[in-house]
Amino acid sequence: MMANITLTNVAAELTEVAARLHLRTVKVKSGSLGVGSGVIWQSDGLIITNAHVATSNRATVELADGRVFDAVRTQFDPQQDLAALKIVVTDLTAATIGNSEALRVGELVLAVGNPFADSGAVTTGIICANNHRAVMADLQLYPGNSGGPLADCQGLVVGINTMIVNGLAVAVPSNTVERFLQGNSRPQLGVTLQPVLLDKRSLGLLVLSILPGSAAETAGVQIGDVLVGVSGQLFTNMNDLTKYLHESKGTLPIQLLRGGQQFLIYVAVQAGKTAVEAT
Repeated sequence: MMANITLTNVAAELTEVAARLHLRTVKVKSGSLGVGSGVIWQSDGLIITNAHVATSNRATVELADGRVFDAVRTQFDPQQDLAALKIVVTDLTAATIGNSEALRVGELVLAVGNPFADSGAVTTGIICANNHRAVMADLQLYPGNSGGPLADCQGLVVGINTMIVNGLAVAVPSNTVERFLQGNSRPQLGVTLQPVLLDKRSLGLLVLSILPGSAAETAGVQIGDVLVGVSGQLFTNMNDLTKYLHESKGTLPIQLLRGGQQFLIYVAVQAGKTAVEAT
């Protein structure tokens, strides 16, 4: 009898946590792409989502209560796959943000999002790996989950769901989001990237859009190119490109696929900016 009571209490608590997270999760529509998700990060209308969800400067945000707002993209980091949106409202109930570095392997987590444009769908799993670049969990994500919250069993948001790699959900850690909001300067290519799985061991970064006047545009990078590695090292993590850019003290050769052929982009990394050439 005691076991049944305990299981009932756990189920009720998880249901309550899922309901709270749903109220803090929004639908995001940007450009011609489908509906993605976002998290109410602050009560003053600050929404966090993926860069590959918010591909244009303006978007539409729908709250869980059905209200719809025009949103302006205020911050954008495609290499970390993060974007900040702002809507004109002051009375939102924001998510409670947790410390992603405190997550432990085996800890229960929940993902909330809008797969296939449905509202507030929830999946659960456990943490499989956690580091400063990514949180990985054995829960299922679907199209439309991108940009939504990954939360612990108390409802604290510890990540922004991004993609599936080798059957595992990958999220941008909440601590990375906080650093992103602080506006830390980093080298940029000037492209919007979406992770795509190439095989069981490597992933590519699909170019969805190119910022006008950026180094990538000057170099002739094209929408549809897939960045696959640096100096012969294939990407295995969505933050590998950022890591290589930061570590480079000179020219960084980036491999890409275009029309079934492989090319090189030579990136001359400088403090605060990135110059790009393609061959």
